[in-house]
Amino acid sequence: MSITQPTKNKNTVKTIWHTLISSTAWRWSQKAIVLTIFSLVVNHLATRDSFPGGDSYRFPIEGFLASIALCILIGVIAHFNFKFYKKKHFSKKVEIVTIAWFMVSTLGYITIMYIPVNIIIEKVSGGQIEVYYILIGLLITLLVSFILIGLWYAQDLYNLYKLSIKNAEITIESGAKMTKLAYENIACFYSENKIVYTVQNDGTIINTDFTLNELEEKINDQLFFRANRQIIIHKDVVDQIEKIENGKLRIRLKTSIESDVIAEINISRYKRKAFINWFK
Repeated sequence: MSITQPTKNKNTVKTIWHTLISSTAWRWSQKAIVLTIFSLVVNHLATRDSFPGGDSYRFPIEGFLASIALCILIGVIAHFNFKFYKKKHFSKKVEIVTIAWFMVSTLGYITIMYIPVNIIIEKVSGGQIEVYYILIGLLITLLVSFILIGLWYAQDLYNLYKLSIKNAEITIESGAKMTKLAYENIACFYSENKIVYTVQNDGTIINTDFTLNELEEKINDQLFFRANRQIIIHKDVVDQIEKIENGKLRIRLKTSIESDVIAEINISRYKRKAFINWFK
């Protein structure tokens, strides 16, 4: 048993890791295909010489490569700006105002990048700098970027919105009683002797009719973390994190409850990275 269990866990971790890599690779492949098709269509419709079927047709290789490079730069800007907003704002609440600020700031960074890059390209190629065409190109780029970024992150924003609207409160069922608790007042959920308990920040304990698996599906996973098979903890009640043997972590909560389950919470080395990413 002691030999086969670590092997099984390793295989499980490898399977999850490969699944995540495959999922990420597929998403980026989809984005690359969309950008390629978009660049081909735009550049073939841009000038008469590049219009398909014409007598003087010529593949717009320069414009195509420039469009790909521009799309990559825009994608990088949008990606890092979205990560920033997700960490600072969207993880707490997804609102129209916050989404608008994300779009405005992203388009602002694109503008800051677009103008000097075009001036440099014109100077290197020996062309004449014409402010009118640079501004027209900028307006078209911003319009297209607004549409693409909106489509690009629509699903991510919707998923974050679903999480944000779930973080207000939860109804705890205990026999014939039902109690509504705000997430901010919950320290943790833990299981002992096949009964799941809800621990509030003031130390009050309520037994529930839920299993930890059912609670894990209901609650906001940006606020709560399934530390192990016996406990789910709230981010705000983590008081101390200690590194222990075999790559494990020991967690101490601010709430003081007389329970062996809460007294010593261990995070396995397989969950260590997920916990650190969640906690940060």
